[in-house]
Amino acid sequence: MSPSGWLEGLRRIDIHELDTHNMGSWPPAIKVLVGVLVMILVLALGYSFSTSEVRSRLDLKREEETVLKERFATKARMAANLELYKQQLREMENSFGVLLRQLPSDTEVPGLLEDITRTGLGSGLEFEEIKLLPEVTQPFYIELPIQITVTGAYHDLATFVSGVAGLPRIVTLHDFDLVPANPDGGPKLRMSILAKTYRYNDRGLDQ
Repeated sequence: MSPSGWLEGLRRIDIHELDTHNMGSWPPAIKVLVGVLVMILVLALGYSFSTSEVRSRLDLKREEETVLKERFATKARMAANLELYKQQLREMENSFGVLLRQLPSDTEVPGLLEDITRTGLGSGLEFEEIKLLPEVTQPFYIELPIQITVTGAYHDLATFVSGVAGLPRIVTLHDFDLVPANPDGGPKLRMSILAKTYRYNDRGLDQ
């Protein structure tokens, strides 16, 4: 059938007379037209499905590209500041070494007790008790608790606390308890305090 004849056949067809329940009886021109439309629809759906999958993969690759660019920028900054980081690490190691040297060894603890006693007596206090308590082991250091009980005037107690905090070795003060030394009154006060010093636990990493 020529194109002109095919078009003429389409003009003579009344679509209201077509039997939708018996498509086999449709004129050849209508069958061809419906077939072409169905083919176009199938191709359009297939193209849309295939391109949507490609777009999804493309979006995923773009996200991966963004992440990789950020990682590259981070590593580039780190590489540019490598010498600065090395210098900071050396400074931290030096600072850590200074702190370790401030931790007393077992042989230095008696001398620390003497320093605390001398500080208290120099502040005008009277010692009722100063004794070492059992050690407390931590992962990288060992606590050496020292229970201290002294009596004296409020100003002298404050001077003592300030003096202990200023000792060359690291000493922290805890659990303050301040009460009148004499139940009948008077200027003297009794202070109980827990002092803690520390020494390096060289076995901490092996425990």
